[in-house]
Amino acid sequence: MLIQDILRRKRDAEALDADAIHTFMRGVADGSVGDAQIGAFAMAVVLNGMNREEAIALTEATRESGQVLRWHDLNLDGPVLDKHSTGGVGDLVSLVLGPWIAACGGHVPMISGRGLGHTGGTLDKLEAIPGYDVTPDDARFRRLVKDVGVAIIGQTGTLAPADKRLYGVRDVTATVESLPLIVASILGKKLACGLDTLVMDVKVGNGAFMPTAEASRELAEAIVTIGSGAGTPTSVLLTDMNQPLADCAGNALEVHEALRLLRGEGRDSRLYQVTHALATEMLVQAGLATNADDAAMRLEKALASGEALERFSRMIHGLGGPSDLAERPAHYLAPAPFTTDVVAPRAGTINSIDTRALGLGVVELGGGRRNAGDAIDHRVGLSHIAQLGERVDAGQPLLRLHAASQADAEAIASQLSTAFTLGETSSVEPTSPIHATLRQEDLS
Repeated sequence: MLIQDILRRKRDAEALDADAIHTFMRGVADGSVGDAQIGAFAMAVVLNGMNREEAIALTEATRESGQVLRWHDLNLDGPVLDKHSTGGVGDLVSLVLGPWIAACGGHVPMISGRGLGHTGGTLDKLEAIPGYDVTPDDARFRRLVKDVGVAIIGQTGTLAPADKRLYGVRDVTATVESLPLIVASILGKKLACGLDTLVMDVKVGNGAFMPTAEASRELAEAIVTIGSGAGTPTSVLLTDMNQPLADCAGNALEVHEALRLLRGEGRDSRLYQVTHALATEMLVQAGLATNADDAAMRLEKALASGEALERFSRMIHGLGGPSDLAERPAHYLAPAPFTTDVVAPRAGTINSIDTRALGLGVVELGGGRRNAGDAIDHRVGLSHIAQLGERVDAGQPLLRLHAASQADAEAIASQLSTAFTLGETSSVEPTSPIHATLRQEDLS
């Protein structure tokens, strides 16, 4: 089958069969398909879309373009499951969720990414821990998944290599904004991990990846349909990102917060609510709990007993970090040299927060990347971030800024202050951070 014929058919809005899509993606992976052809394919998909069968085939072809992890030879005593998020600010859920699920009997081979734009990356947070290796060899990774129940690492070159090439071309050809291409990129990598089930966290709000609530919902529905259609039971929680999920943002600061939750603290926080909801869905979907009440009981036991924290500690040590991080976090997680409070210019109620601006503020401080090769300062970030609906007095802190220098802090303080909109009265209705849960049976 000629690649040119595949491109012509998609250009002319014809539906491609699975063989054509697999042929094309194999060529992307082995280099026999050129960048110009990849760009032509991506543009044709953007302009003409894909039907359900095409989108499923593209996801499967992405998954199968490289190594697909297999676990049967390890004789695991529980299911293999994972969670993925579209990203946000103060979203450290993975650091808590992975070990929490492991403590409940699951095995979590979590392949994570780095920060992108205003959103923080799980790998960047973990690299705030001295010695932590995000690129272990395969044997070490598999051993930790079996013995500890969780290992959070970066994508290897052998997992879904076609996606790396396709995404690189999409990034420079204005073809990123295509639902089937987005879903295939997200799911292709995740499903290559050989999962029994997957739960996705799709963010909604001004700090979300998708521009509108409607777009987030459309993405969520596509993920459920295509993931399940590709053979992996998949569900999605739509969760709020109209303010940072935690009251902090920044790599070392978020590791501190993860340890706090794993110690059983912070149960009234939005972060806890979202993490608990995702964990509940994972346990029920994977058959580790019979229903939500059973899942809640198992999660409480794992937290109260210290088992979830122990799994986190074993993972950290198993991937090269200190064995006593949980006992001595301040010894290993270096603080920023300079801290100062950004205060409210007047009294009022916080009626909106520009979450994206706060995330970009962390990037400006050096806690994220402007360019792909930039080094990260893991010490910097924001903490004590005020919440929506909170009443503040003039001069009361809106957040605490952690910077490498006073000059860095002063350069960004006013920008961070304007991220908060104050009103005389509250226009914020108390709502759950969980907007909806979507499962395949809901969409059939």
